Amino acid sequence: MEKIVFLYVTTSSPDEAEKMAKILLERRLCACVNIYSGVKSLYWWEGKIDSSSEAIMIVKTRESLIPQVEKTIKEHHSYTCPCIAKIPVEIIFKPFEEWLLKETHS
Repeated sequence: MEKIVFLYVTTSSPDEAEKMAKILLERRLCACVNIYSGVKSLYWWEGKIDSSSEAIMIVKTRESLIPQVEKTIKEHHSYTCPCIAKIPVEIIFKPFEEWLLKETHS
């Protein structure tokens, strides 16, 4: 059976995250997206420490769809260097796994 992965993605705002989530869902590239807003991020950017308010997306998808998900995110993202990181899923409730596979298309 194909592996399930979660993708951790930073965005500039809840609106941007929701826009990308809807595109990913409409294209059946994921089964679910969780959006966490009000996240404060501190980071190095252009030689200095910077900070901003961000929203985080957790994109629940198949491992085989990562290239298409990444391409779609990059096409619609406001950042030149967005964080898109794979979180491997080691244990998953079987009915949830079956639902996710049914709702996504490769």
